[in-house]
Amino acid sequence: MRLKIKRPLCFFDLETTGMSITTDRIVEMAVIKLHIDEKVEKKVWLINPEIPIPLEVSAIHGITDEMVSKAPTFKQLSKSIYDFIKGCDLAGYNSDRFDIPLLMEEFLRSEIDFETKNLKTVDVQTIFHKMEQRNLSAALEFYCNKKIEKAHSAVVDTQATFDVLMAQLERYDNLEPNISSLSDFTTRKKSADFAGYIIYNKDDVECFSFGKHKGKTVQEVLEREPGYFGWLLNADFPLYTKKILTKIRVRNSNLKNKEH
Repeated sequence: MRLKIKRPLCFFDLETTGMSITTDRIVEMAVIKLHIDEKVEKKVWLINPEIPIPLEVSAIHGITDEMVSKAPTFKQLSKSIYDFIKGCDLAGYNSDRFDIPLLMEEFLRSEIDFETKNLKTVDVQTIFHKMEQRNLSAALEFYCNKKIEKAHSAVVDTQATFDVLMAQLERYDNLEPNISSLSDFTTRKKSADFAGYIIYNKDDVECFSFGKHKGKTVQEVLEREPGYFGWLLNADFPLYTKKILTKIRVRNSNLKNKEH
């Protein structure tokens, strides 16, 4: 195997009630955990989202309200899921933009503060799009000469993501087979929060990436328009984004106090 890792790498995929990071919930999660010694562990959890699964969504992934009615909730499973993936780097397909932000939301709702300081992420979709410009099914066929069966099953999609990354490493000599390099290659834009609402500028300072304050530093906006912070906390933004904003605000307040 060409991939070199310094700590376990968890490939994962989520099936959900929809595509909103803030309002939708996980109904299934699958993880393939690759250890440094190349040992592989697999876990699958069926999850009661505690909200209805729209029929049009069930038609895609095949998971219905009836199937999850007696399944544990994410909060009930959160400790087991956290224990399985903590201390690992994360890999997925479109995971940087959706799966990881939504997973962090579920952890925060369950009162688990997932430590992300040293977390590296690899988004296999980004490698594929930068190299070939297609989707997961096409990627599996292109790289592995396989047809995906039961697409939009968390288990199948997770295995496909694993297979595609291994094939990508074999195909592209310019891809360095280590997590730091792959993480840098697949990260679209360096952000302080997973959803990308707060990004770093060229001076490595947090800035807003959206709205009327796009491009302005968070510190500048909070100082000039303190009411904006309250609006953000009450608006429909991810919990993790709100957590980062609060950390920035507290950090800046502490710096000011030290200056005085």
